[in-house]
Amino acid sequence: MAVQKTRNILVDVARQLFAKKGLESTTMNDIAIASGKGRRTLYTYFNNKEELYLAVIMAELERLSQKMAEVADKDLSPEDKLVEIIYAHLNLIKEAVSRNGNLRAEFFRDIWMVEKVRKNFDIAEIKLFIRVLEEGIATDNFNIDNISLVAEIMHYCVKGMEVPYIYGRLGDGLNQTNSRPLVRNLVHRALKK
Repeated sequence: MAVQKTRNILVDVARQLFAKKGLESTTMNDIAIASGKGRRTLYTYFNNKEELYLAVIMAELERLSQKMAEVADKDLSPEDKLVEIIYAHLNLIKEAVSRNGNLRAEFFRDIWMVEKVRKNFDIAEIKLFIRVLEEGIATDNFNIDNISLVAEIMHYCVKGMEVPYIYGRLGDGLNQTNSRPLVRNLVHRALKK
């Protein structure tokens, strides 16, 4: 328990420093000092700054997965759950990016490394979509021949909207209030019997 607590403290302090100063300008010594832990302790948990950076990204993605699972557990119709999951995904990614300041530049600069770390998040989200789609079929709301394929398509469509959504380039002049009915209509037309 203490080991995990110390590791979490180091990851959170690193996230804050990376967000404030950027990955390149933050040193392992900065992280050790800011966390109140010695350098030896820091190196016990992480071999280098890049390993710590990956741990920061993984912690952010785990947080996102947990919040999206909470959305899927809500007492809503399967159709409404899908809309909520889509907006939860986009809003949580946008929040994570804006909350992490200078880390954002590193995130977009080394997208292939982020994609590698993100693999488990993507798999969990596809499983979440499958779960809700199966619920929709079981309640006789959806008509889907290939649930796995539809779940993957939904995941990659939402994932593809992340950057435009973060930068406010998605749906010129549309806000969530105006776009929700459009997204709900899209889900309804694509999946309903």
